[in-house]
Amino acid sequence: MVSHPSPLATVLAAASRIVLGKERQIRLALACLLARGHLLIEDLPGVGKTTLAHTLARLIGLDFQRIQFTSDMLPADILGISVFDRETGVFRFHPGPIFTQVVLADEINRATPKTQSALLEAMEERQVTVEGETRPLPQPFFVIATQNPSHQLGTFPLPESQLDRFLMKIALGYPDRAAERALLEGADRRELLAKTAPLLSAETLLAEQRRVASVHVAPALLDYLQALVGHTRNLSPTGLSPRAALGLLAAARAWAWLAGRDHVLPEDVQAVLPAVVAHRLGTPGEPRDADVSGRALIEAVPIP
Repeated sequence: MVSHPSPLATVLAAASRIVLGKERQIRLALACLLARGHLLIEDLPGVGKTTLAHTLARLIGLDFQRIQFTSDMLPADILGISVFDRETGVFRFHPGPIFTQVVLADEINRATPKTQSALLEAMEERQVTVEGETRPLPQPFFVIATQNPSHQLGTFPLPESQLDRFLMKIALGYPDRAAERALLEGADRRELLAKTAPLLSAETLLAEQRRVASVHVAPALLDYLQALVGHTRNLSPTGLSPRAALGLLAAARAWAWLAGRDHVLPEDVQAVLPAVVAHRLGTPGEPRDADVSGRALIEAVPIP
């Protein structure tokens, strides 16, 4: 057990005062950020998806941009475009909203697959290529995408290549009765968030991400992780990819660090497993229950 300073615990506590009754989802979202991943939140409108994204960006002190995805949006609306400057006689690049530290891709599945694909390079390489020129994105760089359930009108399913770029997928769900009562009796969440001061800085977050990457993983733990991944490949030709295995390991390290440990336990892998694997398994376009698929995988593979 390590006794590292816990600015992250302060962030978790502050976020839980704004997004009520969702402590586990907040912890998963922060673990996703610490693991240098991207987060997909699928749920009904009005349950707090956008509020959670705003809250994390505010508390961690990162620059934030929201992109409202629509069916008529073009890739240039996200990445930016070069405009001819008559005074200088040259084209000047106007960066799009992707050039920020936290991007909220709101209702991402309302855009066409062509527009969705504009995020692929940014999410994987932390850079974008526009008109033949590659431009780096700010660091840290974190995409939080929200999507409505696929059965709703006007949605386009995310391709598997896009889904695989998200380290985690979570759902918020309705608040329990006590949390909803506190929400009804309390201050407006937007007003509360506006009065909240950042608790971290970008530099502090980058340092925490480096520490997470050095959390110890024993060979026996890697055996367990490989057994989990191998089981999905035995069940289906579209089992977990090497990218998914690396993501699961990174998420487990982040979960252990949030728990105050400098080493990973099997319980850390199990805690993040449903959020990491559910959107990568099953039939594309069909609803996937993260808890059900994750629990079935945990029960099927014994700890070495």
